[in-house]
Amino acid sequence: MSEEHYLELCENPVQFENTSSVNNVFFDEANKQVFAVRSGGATGVVVKGPDDKNSVAFRMDDKGEVKCIKFSIGNKILAVQRTPKSVVLPDKRSLKLLKSQSVNVNWYMYCPETAVILLSTTAQGNVLQPFAFKSGTMSKMPKFEIELPVVPKPAKLNLTERDIAVATIYGQLYVMYLKHHSRTTDSPCAEVVLYQLPSGHCSKHAEIHTTNLTRSCSNHITLICRTSIIFDIKLREPDCALNVHQPVLPGRSIHPYRIPLTGPAAVPTHPPVPCELWYLWYLQVKLPPTVNLLQDKGKLMDFLLRRRDCKMVILSVCAQMLNGGDKGGLPVVATVFDKLNQVYKEYLEAEQTYTVATESGTSRGSSARERPVRTRAVIDQSDMYTHVLSSFSEKKDTSHKFIIAVLMEYIRSLNQVQITVQHYLYELVIKMLVQHNLFYMLHQFLQYHVLSDSKPLACLLLSLESTYPPAHQLSLDMLKRLSTANDEIVEVLLSRQQVLGALRFIRSVGGHDNISARKFLDVARQTADQMLFYTIFRFFEQRNLRLRGSPSFNPGEHCEEHVVYFKQVFGEQALMKQVTV
Repeated sequence: MSEEHYLELCENPVQFENTSSVNNVFFDEANKQVFAVRSGGATGVVVKGPDDKNSVAFRMDDKGEVKCIKFSIGNKILAVQRTPKSVVLPDKRSLKLLKSQSVNVNWYMYCPETAVILLSTTAQGNVLQPFAFKSGTMSKMPKFEIELPVVPKPAKLNLTERDIAVATIYGQLYVMYLKHHSRTTDSPCAEVVLYQLPSGHCSKHAEIHTTNLTRSCSNHITLICRTSIIFDIKLREPDCALNVHQPVLPGRSIHPYRIPLTGPAAVPTHPPVPCELWYLWYLQVKLPPTVNLLQDKGKLMDFLLRRRDCKMVILSVCAQMLNGGDKGGLPVVATVFDKLNQVYKEYLEAEQTYTVATESGTSRGSSARERPVRTRAVIDQSDMYTHVLSSFSEKKDTSHKFIIAVLMEYIRSLNQVQITVQHYLYELVIKMLVQHNLFYMLHQFLQYHVLSDSKPLACLLLSLESTYPPAHQLSLDMLKRLSTANDEIVEVLLSRQQVLGALRFIRSVGGHDNISARKFLDVARQTADQMLFYTIFRFFEQRNLRLRGSPSFNPGEHCEEHVVYFKQVFGEQALMKQVTV
């Protein structure tokens, strides 16, 4: 069962003293800090946070009961509230009233991450008025009304603070309303209704059907706790007309947590842990257990791609899909590849846009743009090759036709989003084709450019010549099509002692004035064909005469031994004489 727990408490919780007659405990939502104030601060104040390496401890004068205590961002300023209408700051300074609003308020809720305050107004409390604070200014946002399941008569406060939460999900601000239904109706016991709060207007975004449970928000996922259920507002049924969400995964409890046996309150327990144990945890999503709980691979990819630290989990899903007993058909494989490569393409486009903007901005002297962050969700070709496709292509118990089909499906997916395919993927395909003597298919792939031209691919074809002789000509044709591989073509022809062929080719591309005479003469002499050597030697004499006015070779060309050999075979009189005018 432990493998099915997809929620767990963080490994390093914050431990603090319990509330007592001499100790008060406060929680700062903005800084996520716990304050333990002993004796009004006279005997010490201890501040701890989940992200703090060291706790902060200090003392202050006991001037009465502390109702609230908080640090500013960065722990620079401490504010203490002892009465309902006053806040004590360390220094006395003047304040200026910038703006005021007169509103009848039932209760309020503040979101420190977005600096938005939500005010409950009207007799029923279901009209919410948001205000946004930014750069020292306060702006009034459009108010909106929460739809109540039952409208009380006469009107009375029917929407309380405990029914509302504010959360940032996928970068958007939402008001979450826990809507209870009567148990006598056919409706679910409760649902969470999301209202999106953009700058211009507020709209009802989604309904999350659930039971009468408490709720919280973590990593863009809405959690409905007791038996924990995960909802993702980015995932919805394509044929669903209403924006209603169902659980992504089946309900599970949080992974059991055993408190270390140290300290007076250290006793083994299972979460949810009662508050009197004085611990503060972050709730974390464990991705590996979700792999077996969500069978639809397409939905699983959609879910994983939006999570942090998902890269290795996604790669393991791909390997399991291809290698394990849970082999997916090609349509499933294609769906997974398309989803991965779409994210890959979006990152490449953002990187290209950043590069272009940076270069143009540098030339114009404008400010630098922020470089796009490569998230863990970007699965590039190297990742797939290293962790999935390379080992998959070596499977002996899998049909080679299925392996080739999967490799070609990944290449198709890359081409579909216009991503340049790396040569090592083509090499996997070619090796599989050659290994199973599918030379006709290889020839077809090359002829119709299913496998894109590249120098590494041409070199691989050359290495296959002993197994498949036509591979030599296929390699040369590929190098010619590249038009940037003239040197490689010459080397290939010379390696086969096709000296005249190499010379004809280099003349056809206009590079014969810069080639090394010694390289050609070396190969011509190795052929033991004296007339071939004479032809090549005479060609370079004529080139020297045309370029320098003398048929002789320069000392830097290191052709002295070939000149001596020419004299021995054909006589000194056969050397071309310098023409004087």
